Amino acid sequence: MIKNIIAVMSGKGGVGKSFVSSLLAVNLKREGKKVGILDADITGPSIPKIFGLNNERADVVDGKIQPVITKTGIKVMSLNLLLEENNKPVIWRGPLISNAVKQFYNDTAWGDLDYLVIDLPPGTADVTLTVMQSIPLTSMVIVTSPQDLVNLIVEKSIHMGKKMNISIVGMVENMSYLLCPDCGKKINLYGESKAENISKEMGIDLIAKLPINPEFAKLCDNGCIEDLKTDNEEFNKLGKIVINSIKEDK
Repeated sequence: MIKNIIAVMSGKGGVGKSFVSSLLAVNLKREGKKVGILDADITGPSIPKIFGLNNERADVVDGKIQPVITKTGIKVMSLNLLLEENNKPVIWRGPLISNAVKQFYNDTAWGDLDYLVIDLPPGTADVTLTVMQSIPLTSMVIVTSPQDLVNLIVEKSIHMGKKMNISIVGMVENMSYLLCPDCGKKINLYGESKAENISKEMGIDLIAKLPINPEFAKLCDNGCIEDLKTDNEEFNKLGKIVINSIKEDK
């Protein structure tokens, strides 16, 4: 039984949606929850690499796909866990990709989970629509970054979620700024953040502004996201916010 399903969505690629999905799963696990993560980005799956599952493969037992379990106990399902060579491209048309996502949800032996995090592909096309129509989402998190172009597109994601009657926990601005390692000053590499204005205009909460941290990028590259430790509360509060948001909705 899966109690809650949280989709993580962005209107555009390259904003760190998979990082935020993984960070949320790790946060929820640290809150003592039973957690799974479904990598719905079929043509660009990155969740296995972030969790260090490059050489792992998912088995099929009695017609059910067995998710691969990370070192802290997070259950993971991704197309890369079924491919013999995970660097080969997936050249599929939209309907086949959408069917694969539905199969990963329905035919994976998830067991009892408190939270299933779904890492959606960027955009508002086939797979995102399929997930919203076919999977009983509890809520969703929107990921953006400071660039004006991204902010314009993220509004489309918010509108889509509202149109599909999906509860939105809030918005996460990733790569919001860089802290100077010498003086601690905030450097706005991608321009001044407009996240507060957008969240107010769209009527959703801005739940976190995550700074750029090269050390955390290295952890993802090395498959060690579960080792992430920081005093920055922006990174540590996502799980609590999702849990509290769902409690309030109920």
